[in-house]
Formats: sequence, C-alpha cells, structure tokens
Amino acid sequence: MRDTTAPQAGPLVTGSEIARLAGVTRAAVSNWRRRYDDFPPPAGGGVNSPLFDLAEVQAWLARQHKGQEVSVEVQLWQALRGIYGDDMVGGLVDVARLLAEGKAPEELPADVVRLAGGLAGSGGAAEAVSALAERFTDSVRRAGSDRVTSPRIVRAVRHFAGEVASDATLFDPACGIGSLLLAVGSEQGPRRCGQESEARSALFAQLRADLTGHTGASIVTGDSLRDDGWTDLKADLVVCDPPVGEPDWGREDLLLDSRWEFGIPSRAEGELAWLQHAYAHTAPGGRVLMVLPASVAYRKAGRRIRAELVRRGALTQVTALPSGTAASHALPVHIWHLRRPRALGDAVTSVRMVDLTASDPDGSLEPFPEQVAEVSLIDLLDDVVDLTPGRHVEDSHRDYAVEYQTLRGELTEQARLLAELLPALVAGDGPSSLDGPTVSVADLVRAGLVEYGDPEPVSVSDQLDTDYLQGFLRGEANARRSTSTSGTFRLDGKGARIPQMDITEQRRYGAAFRALQEFEERARRVAELSRDATALARDGLDNGALAPGK
Repeated sequence: MRDTTAPQAGPLVTGSEIARLAGVTRAAVSNWRRRYDDFPPPAGGGVNSPLFDLAEVQAWLARQHKGQEVSVEVQLWQALRGIYGDDMVGGLVDVARLLAEGKAPEELPADVVRLAGGLAGSGGAAEAVSALAERFTDSVRRAGSDRVTSPRIVRAVRHFAGEVASDATLFDPACGIGSLLLAVGSEQGPRRCGQESEARSALFAQLRADLTGHTGASIVTGDSLRDDGWTDLKADLVVCDPPVGEPDWGREDLLLDSRWEFGIPSRAEGELAWLQHAYAHTAPGGRVLMVLPASVAYRKAGRRIRAELVRRGALTQVTALPSGTAASHALPVHIWHLRRPRALGDAVTSVRMVDLTASDPDGSLEPFPEQVAEVSLIDLLDDVVDLTPGRHVEDSHRDYAVEYQTLRGELTEQARLLAELLPALVAGDGPSSLDGPTVSVADLVRAGLVEYGDPEPVSVSDQLDTDYLQGFLRGEANARRSTSTSGTFRLDGKGARIPQMDITEQRRYGAAFRALQEFEERARRVAELSRDATALARDGLDNGALAPGK
C-alpha cells in the first residue's frame, strides 16, 4: 500500500525529459552537465539513468535562459512521475477516475488535482486522457519495453483494418491500455470488447474509452487464455498485439481446449495459442489482424499449426512491417491476416505475401508491386512451411531465365579455364623428393629464411620459393606430420620438411604447385556454380518459369 502520510519529494525527471522541457536534444543536456558546474546534481536514479529534481532543473534553465514555459500537461506528467514512479499506470487510472467521476482519489495531492483540472479545462477530458496515454506510450517506448503497443503498430493495424462498419463487433483479447481496440473504427458505432490480465491497465482502458466517447466499449479483467471472459463472443474483427515469449501460457491446463482448431501449440509457441484464441472468437466472414514476431513464421515447433492454417484457407495474408515499427527493437514484426470462411468453398486458394521491411516505418503502408507476391497454398505446404514474406516475394520476382543463362555462361567459362589450369606433368625419374636431402621448417625459421604468415608460412629469402615451400607442405607426407591427434591440419607444422633443391628447380616445382592450387580453387567455384545452376533449373522447371529448349 502506498504511504500517503510521508512527505512527497519534488517530481524527478530524466535527461530526456529535461531535453523536452528545454526544446533541445538529449546530447545537449549531457553537454550541459559536463560544462556547467552549477547544473543540478542527480537526485535519484542510477549512474546510467540519473533523475533530477524538476524544480531545480526549471530554476537552472531560467537562470541560463535555456528553458521555455512548461505546459500544464508537462507539469502534470512530471508531478505524476514524482508520486507514482514506475507505477505510472496507477497514476493514469487515478487521473482518469478524477476526470470521469469528478471526485479525486485519496492518493492524488491537491496540486495534481489542480493540474488535471486545468488540463481538462483547456481542451476537455477526452484530450487530457489521450495526451497522458500518449505520453505513457512514448515513455515506455523510449525505455525499450514492449509493455504497450507502439504508435507505429497501431497505425499499421488501423491501416489494414480499413473501414469498419458501425454495427460491427471489435475484440482485443490482450488490449492493455486500449491502444489498438480504441484506434480501429469510428468512435461511435462499433461494439468494442476487450480483455486484459493487468487490472489497472484494464481499468484505464475502460475509463479511456468512456472519456473519449467510444460508446459500447466493455473491457474485462482476466487472462484470456486461462480465463476467457468472452466465451460466447463472435467478432467481426479481432485485433491483437499479444504477449510474446511467455513460456507458461497455460498449455498443461488447456490441452483439451476446443479453441485449438489447428493443433495444440507447444510451450514455446504461446503466440500461436493467442492466434487460435482470436480465431475462435471470429464470426463467419470475420477477420483477425494479429501482430506477431517474425520468428513465428518459420520456427520448427509451429510448423504443423502453420500448415493447417494454410491448408484450411484461414490465412489470407502475411505482412512484414518495416524495421523499427516495434517499440523495443529494430527487427521486423509481422501482421497475420486471417479470415473465417462463411461456408465450404469460401476459403482462399492463395496467401498474399507483403514485404515492407525496406520501407520507411513512418511512410506509406501501401506496397509497391515488387513488394507483393500471391503464393498458392500448395507452394507453401513444404517441409518447412516458412511464411516469411521476404522469401516468397523475392522468389516470385526472380527472373529465372536471365539468372539461369547468367549462371550457365559463368559455369561454361569457369570450366574452360579449369581445363587450362591443370599443369602438364611427366613421369618422374627418381624416388620421393623427401627421401633425399631435406631441411625442416623449424631450421628455416631459425635461419631467418621463413616467417609464419596468416595463415601459411612464407619465404623471406631469394634463396627459397614460397610456392615451392607451401606446395611441399601440403603434400601427403607432411600432411601426416602437420595433423594433430584430433585430426586438425596445421600447414605451419614445424615438424614438416622440404627437399633441398637449387632455386631454379624450386621455381619449376613452385609453378606446378601454384597451378594446382589455382586449379583446386577454380574447381571449387565450378562445383558451387554447378549446384546453383542445377537447383535453379529444377526449381524453374517445376514452377513453370523455365522450359526445355527446342
């Protein structure tokens, strides 16, 4: 319980909030701290995230003529931070209750009540609660958390939802503070149903809906997967940005649940449990827009469920949003579009793949033609069932004919060069070169004739040819000496030996060894091109992009 009898300390602010107060960048505030000895010292927080007394900061900004008039909204937010700290949802609830009921909760000091009244008086209660919700979302986003849905994701879901009929039913089973649920459709008309496991977030979402004129909104508290608060609900549109990475979503207690139409999700696939929960609450002809991590599209554990979604024609589109759309990381997130068929034969026969990963996260969400691919269901139902849009968009826009001709031409040229590289060798007239006089690499190093390069030893003398040296080091006899008991080959093994020959003979052997090395490297390239050309040709013949020549 919060101790309301203790004296309240002054509101504390972060460096980022000081920057917003002064209208400068965060780096400028850091410079002020270093340059000015009288800059207020931290009054709380840690070394990496110090907090400063708001009154002291405002006084310093005024003395330095660096500040600007602080709005009532900012004053209210900073006052709430000073009282509630990390429990800002509680502060939002108390202010929303004050604005909705006209009665101040006991926790709110008089100055906060005054500021809240002033903010509501200047723009109305709806604008006041919306401004506080926006500030909360922004502060959580800047802290790198996924506790709330980012504004960019809200914009994307609203875009793909399109027009919503006034008599439609909307549902968000993990609605948080109501960001998605209240953003889709017009304020008045649609019936909005939500559920949220965190009681204060659910209460704020309800108060927010009431204050902003979203009539017909009803939000209940509870864990949607374990304790469904809308068991009989069938919605026209379900939107959801569910919790991710939760290992205990209730699988053991829900193994026989009827919601798992497409298969029982594993413990690691809680996101697919949320997806099926949303689909179970979708009316015939209704849609689901589910925000999911990109990994859900290809993880091995979810392959069977993905295959059933595709096979039954429930999945209509997967959209990869631009990098940077999510709040806490730059990795792309996907929106999965599902539609429940009205009757047999109403299911889709292809899935639209949209890859916006290269687009501006604040730009248009309308894809260019080259960012879209219509993929037939049969093409998705392979051993992996990878639903990553980028993979299919890239394949659909490949010019197989040009790519195949290019590969074929390069392969022909490399094969021609390969035949020319193999040196002409004749029968030798004596025993192994290493059976005669030899010298060890260790002796050559001590004599200063050889240095260990990266990764092979090299000659540093005009009396020793490097290709000759390295060629004999790669030979069978030295390979045995240069191989460890674990089977690791070390070309620089000091136990290796090379024949003693004059420099003219060394260069003859060195030229042959160099040609063999180049031949070996070229042969590897030919092998790689052969594999690529064969795979491309088979794929092209299979999908109709290529045909046998006449």
